[in-house]
Amino acid sequence: MEQKAFKCPFVNLFYVFFLSHLVFCQLDYRFYGSTCPSLTRIVRYGVWSAIANDTRMAASLVRLHFHDCFVNGCDASILLDDIDSTFVGEKTARSNQNSVRGYEVIDKIKANVEKACPSTVSCTDILTLAAREAANIAGASYWMVPLGRRDGRTANKTAANELPSPFESLDNIIAKFNAKGLDTKDVVVLSGAHTIGFAQCFTFKQRLFNFGGSGKPDPDLEASLLKGLQTVCPDQVDSDTTLVPLDSVTTNRFDNSYYRNLVNSSGLLQSDHVLSTDNRTASMVLSYSRYPYLFLKDFGASMVKMANIGVLTGQDGEIRKNCKVVN
Repeated sequence: MEQKAFKCPFVNLFYVFFLSHLVFCQLDYRFYGSTCPSLTRIVRYGVWSAIANDTRMAASLVRLHFHDCFVNGCDASILLDDIDSTFVGEKTARSNQNSVRGYEVIDKIKANVEKACPSTVSCTDILTLAAREAANIAGASYWMVPLGRRDGRTANKTAANELPSPFESLDNIIAKFNAKGLDTKDVVVLSGAHTIGFAQCFTFKQRLFNFGGSGKPDPDLEASLLKGLQTVCPDQVDSDTTLVPLDSVTTNRFDNSYYRNLVNSSGLLQSDHVLSTDNRTASMVLSYSRYPYLFLKDFGASMVKMANIGVLTGQDGEIRKNCKVVN
């Protein structure tokens, strides 16, 4: 494995009695090389077992990582449980409740890592590796993950309620990505994770029956897909939580079919469809629809960028023994 250190482009400047201190965070591809050499094997086996039991888990673990990193940075805060009235976690935020899955997979992997390497590996690094392994097992290219993140001691339910949503405009979504140091290309690339996984009917039902308050379906939605979706997701409340594959062509395969669907007006979510029509993103969608290896390469690069949002290193944060609670 590559032993090159990965230096994060994060600089924290603060002044005390007119003195400024420069703090660099540093991650390393071999951070646990001597302290937990079996880490990757343990994580991969845990993820493989979970996906073998439930193919949806591949997408769920990638999404779990995304929802963690977009709230106060990648610090495993999403894994923390509520504790009576003394601690409020993020699991019950509207973007996560009855939606985000995979907590128990990370907890099980963490328990096995603790047996092999007690009090050594952070829940954050385990989640980061698990997302990589999940995508790779489903068909994505393998990318190197620099390690050394530490776990946060706080959670932010308010921020979790403001995660990018399929109901938002592309402008809003791009702005939220920009606020995390990600760009428009990252929006297009990371949206490609929708090549696997499912969506609940309520997240796109307005496109089927009352698009933009018109009382009619979205005219851009491909006709045969529209007809099928109206059957699976009828215009009634009891179908709101019915699951539909985000990519009905290769549902469990991580590939570029998502982009081909968008080009063919067969994207499920409105926030996905607009990527193929907006002049800021349409050319990238077309390119990824034609060149699968380009997408897979860029996906790994964008995942590395995302995994470095607001990381804690050195003496900041902690190494949790149990991912559900702070030490």
